[in-house]
This record gives sequence, structure tokens and C-alpha cells, in this order.
Amino acid sequence: GEAALEENPFYGKYRHKIQELRRSNPDVFESRMEKRSEVKKQPVGHSKQGEFIRCMEEKARPIFFAEGLGNKTSKGGFTKDKTLDSILNVEMVKEKSAEEITQIWNQYFSAKDTVYAVIPADKFDLMWKRAQKCPSFLYALPRKEGYEFFVGQWSGTELHFTSLINVQTQGETAPSQLVLYHYPDLQKEKGIVLMTAEMDSKFLVVHDAQCLASQVQLFYATDRSETYGLVETFNHRSSEFKYMSVIAELEQSGLGRELRPGQASDKS
Repeated sequence: GEAALEENPFYGKYRHKIQELRRSNPDVFESRMEKRSEVKKQPVGHSKQGEFIRCMEEKARPIFFAEGLGNKTSKGGFTKDKTLDSILNVEMVKEKSAEEITQIWNQYFSAKDTVYAVIPADKFDLMWKRAQKCPSFLYALPRKEGYEFFVGQWSGTELHFTSLINVQTQGETAPSQLVLYHYPDLQKEKGIVLMTAEMDSKFLVVHDAQCLASQVQLFYATDRSETYGLVETFNHRSSEFKYMSVIAELEQSGLGRELRPGQASDKS
């Protein structure tokens, strides 16, 4: 078992900690080796992510109670109940066309270090209906070494992301690392939904946030039933969900290669 462990390409990175654990607490070391053997016996692509998501869904507290009280900064530094009025003079732009509003929105945020978008009303309507049925999903963020997984959880029209390792280690207290704010204020009148974001720059850069935002549209706004089927499986048949299927979908769509570090464009 230990010989196989040393074959892991990341073994060198953790060698000191592993050896220290073996010396200081051999019982714990043996226990973890046994668990590792159990994991290796599982089918390729098997995932227990659904257990973590069920925990999140049970503990998640949608932010509806403070509606109308203005924006407040949450414990994690993100804006709580962030309104479109705090960003844009809604009354003033109501006289403008959707194209003009789109230009104003894009021009304003192009100079800022963040993610933003203008989503067609029909596309957001599809995303929103699906989010009501399937509020959570597991996203794969391309890294140079492979992929890092993030959990996305809808809370109203906000979409909160945190890394899977945060969920595994901190459970219900796992902090948001990225929040996408969707504003349907102009959806009926202008046919557009405005989106922007806040992120924890200690863990994510704009490129990472853009990658996750692009995946939301890939999985929630797709016309391909197999793609959205992954979201349904994750939410309603978690025991059947395989995280490798997310990676396969990203690679098939071309998004995985396009958004891999060093190959992505700077376009927001």
C-alpha cells in the first residue's frame, strides 16, 4: 500500500506530512491507508459529492428575508442583497434600448477586474426554471495539473460558488468564493438580464470566475438534453452521478480546452 502511495505524482509534495503522521500517530496512518484502499476499489468516476450537496441544500439559507433593506456586507466580504439600483440608475436607462443598455453595462465593467454579462431574457428564463428544480451543481475548473471542483448553489437569483474541498472540510460554514448576481429587473421590458460578480481574490482570479460563469450557461441553458441531464442526476439521483462526466462534457464542448490556463482569452 505504501509503495503504491509513493507512485502518486503528488506524493513528493506531501511526503513530509505523511512521514510525520506515520511516526507520530501510526494508528491514524493505518486507518487512512485502509480508507484509501476502499476508495481505490470504487468504480472509476464514482463520486460521493451528492452527500455533500444534500448537506448544503439542507443548511442553505436563501437570502430573501432582508429584501428592500438595502445592500449590506456579509461576513465573507460579499455584498448581501446587492440590488441593481446600487450599480445602475435604473430609471434613467429605462428610456434606452436594450442595445444601448448592453453597451453601457459592458463599457462600465470593462474597466473593472470582474466578470459581467448581458443575458438574453429567454436564455435566463430557461436557466432560472431549471435552477428552481436543480439548485446545485458540481463544476470543474481547469488547472494546469488537471481540474479543481467547485460547488455552485443558487440562492434566489444569486449563484454562490465554493471549492469542493471547502465543503468537505467546513460543511455548512464553507464560505463563498464567488457570487454571480443576476438582475431580472429589465427582463420583461427590455428582454435582457444583467449579471455581474464578486469574488474572493485570495482564491480566484477573473479568469477562474469567467470559466465558472461560462459553465453555468453551458449546463443550465443548453438545448442538449444529455448536458442538462448531468445537472438533474446530480440533484435528484446523486448516487448515479460521476464527476468524470462533467470533465468529459467540458472537453467535448471545447470549453475545457478553451478555458485552460494559458489558452484562454481575456474577454469577459
